Amino acid sequence: MRGKKILLVESDATDRSLMVDRFNQLGYQVSVVGDGLRAFEKIAGDHYDLVMTELNLPHMGGIDLLKKIKKVNESLPIIFISAQAGVTEAVEAMKLGAYDFIVKPLTVEMIEIIRSQLFDRAIALDRGKPEAKFAIITENAKMNRLLQEAREIAHSQAAIFIQGESGTGKELFARYIHNYSNRKDRPFVAINCSALPETLLESELFGHEKGSFTGAMSRKKGKFELANHGTMLLDEISEMNIQLQSKLLRVLQEREIDRIGGTAPIPVDVRIIATTNTDIEKQIRDGKFREDLYYRLNVIPFHLPPLKDKRDDMPLLARHFVEKYNRLDKRNVKGLTEAAVDLLMQMPWKGNVRELENVMERAVLMCKGDFIDEKDLGSHEKMRAVETARLTTVPSVSLKEMEKKVIFHALDQTNGNRTRAADILGISVRTLRNKLNEYREKMEAQ
Repeated sequence: MRGKKILLVESDATDRSLMVDRFNQLGYQVSVVGDGLRAFEKIAGDHYDLVMTELNLPHMGGIDLLKKIKKVNESLPIIFISAQAGVTEAVEAMKLGAYDFIVKPLTVEMIEIIRSQLFDRAIALDRGKPEAKFAIITENAKMNRLLQEAREIAHSQAAIFIQGESGTGKELFARYIHNYSNRKDRPFVAINCSALPETLLESELFGHEKGSFTGAMSRKKGKFELANHGTMLLDEISEMNIQLQSKLLRVLQEREIDRIGGTAPIPVDVRIIATTNTDIEKQIRDGKFREDLYYRLNVIPFHLPPLKDKRDDMPLLARHFVEKYNRLDKRNVKGLTEAAVDLLMQMPWKGNVRELENVMERAVLMCKGDFIDEKDLGSHEKMRAVETARLTTVPSVSLKEMEKKVIFHALDQTNGNRTRAADILGISVRTLRNKLNEYREKMEAQ
């Protein structure tokens, strides 16, 4: 994703400096303007991969800017940021085609979340295929059954609880459900419960009144209000502290929230989807998660399988990521060799689909030919472990003979590349050279 161009439309100097510094560090090219009119002029005269804009702007407001951009470039992803966004404005922006709506203040941690969860997906989005916006790539029978179940229950109001290892696509699955629901034209608001400290998380969820605590300079609406009539994703909910869990339970029971410092409850209509990558039942036994809250959330449960349990998806996903990063990084890799696919199929993939995507992004960038081969998959420790395991699968022979077979097999697998063979075997090139000299001398003596 490095080198992608972002137009930041931000009038606040502090927020502008924070975002520009962070996105520059991440390798993005950031252009900055302070008003809507100038932003539209920049878009008309240059190419950008993403626009991130304030709602309230001088000369031309954010909503008007969005409308004008969509007339000239329908496919350009636009993310709104605002300190004083109301539900009406958020809903209007999403209906007009905004990719997402984010509430300030933006910390460094929040910017990283925006980058990882929104920017890469927004830039990669193929607006020409609306149904593919949150498509899940799979041919696996179990995964397809889960998707069918998700479509069948999408219109219900019941809470959903998604469990699965990190990197299995829990947020994507949640967005898939939202996209098939009767709330699809309403906001989808996600919050990572593990990314924010306890005090900030409560304010982010429920909002606060001016003066309710030190630093509360103005009233702030929380994510529940912004998600009203839409869907709220509580990502990694098992990281939420037990006191806040009690307040969340009340929201689910009463369908109303209390802002921090507020004097009256505020009704909300929000469909809740929660996710976790932990053993939630163990969390309950350890007293870290409320059992009654779990039962409230676990009305419709889903458990996403890890990548190692759906290896039939590996070639399909690998090709999908090749196409994705060909498009993003202006490459023209045609596919993968059988040897590369075979190596991918043997990987343990503890990081699941997210790890596979990272490996394939690197492979697309490193590939020198038309097809990704084993060598393009890098010197990843896990790759070396798989290769070593393959190399050492030989018939039962003497230790010396086994050593010789393994060394020659390594050279055969690397087309005679001594440096790579030595790396796979875990020895120095000098040791490898000495071993080969030893074998040659024995042959000459015979």
